[in-house]
Amino acid sequence: MFKAKGKSKSGEEKIIFDIIIRYSLAFLASLGSFWIFYAIFTPLTFYPSAFILKLIYNASIENPFIFIGENTIFINKACVAGSAYALLFLLNMASYGILWTKRAKILLFNFSSLLVLNILRIGLLAILLIILPELYDITHFIFWHVMSIVFVVGIWLFTIKLFKIKAIPFFSDFMNVRGMIKKK
Repeated sequence: MFKAKGKSKSGEEKIIFDIIIRYSLAFLASLGSFWIFYAIFTPLTFYPSAFILKLIYNASIENPFIFIGENTIFINKACVAGSAYALLFLLNMASYGILWTKRAKILLFNFSSLLVLNILRIGLLAILLIILPELYDITHFIFWHVMSIVFVVGIWLFTIKLFKIKAIPFFSDFMNVRGMIKKK
């Protein structure tokens, strides 16, 4: 931390500094259409999904495709759900009063949870494509448009309970800044 003429930062300065750092990180992570999340989570999604499907079926892979008999499964950006990881990251960064070590544990928990759910989703959809292809399109649509939201909201709500988060993302920061302004 910076010190001004031997004095430590006041509580208000620390809060403002923390807010600036957290929102700057959130902004930087959003640049370039969340490329950082896709760069990290594309291989972490594709290869375990392919591995699981190879255990069940005589599948072959040629990234980003998984071939099972006559069926081709294409793991694209939407399948990786980079924006869902970005939203969990944003919720984390927009939550006031979390120590950075705890914040890192929360991110690890959030990302791991979403990754596992996503791999299971891909596996389930692939199995459905093989067994009941007539239900694949509607199930894929529901997973894509509804379940992805349910996954993120569910993970975040479970995180709040598990890690005892008291802050409301964005709102708690807003109220802190508002209180500082009112004091002056």
